[in-house]
Amino acid sequence: MNRNKDQEGEHKIVVEIPVVLEKANVVFNMDHLAFAGDVPVGINYMQLLANRFREMNTKGQIIGVFHGDAAYMTLNDEAYNGYRKTITGNPYKGLLAELLKQDVQIEVCAVSMKNHAWGNEELLPGVKVNAGAVARLIQLIQEGYIQIQP
Repeated sequence: MNRNKDQEGEHKIVVEIPVVLEKANVVFNMDHLAFAGDVPVGINYMQLLANRFREMNTKGQIIGVFHGDAAYMTLNDEAYNGYRKTITGNPYKGLLAELLKQDVQIEVCAVSMKNHAWGNEELLPGVKVNAGAVARLIQLIQEGYIQIQP
């Protein structure tokens, strides 16, 4: 038997540096497409972090700022279908709805929307529009948010 495995065959992990977050404000800069298989990495990380905050009783806020190449992920089914030239509807709507239920704020950039001729009515319910993603990121960082770039 491998000495690094326990009875069930799992590798043993000893945490030497515990992480305790009493409060954390985090902004995810969702400006490009990054996938692990079919799952968007940034959306997955937001979900994992929201779960971790709940488990650790961490106070604070998680915000996802969608812009550039990733802005289309915030579109409703009809707008998504038109933009992506498909009939499947937005496959990310359930993931974003789940994040919103966990009090993760989802934002999309008005500049990205203008560049694609999208209006507020074309967004998923609960998605907020900021005046511009780059300025919004600067604002949040100046307010003490930590930026994650998935």
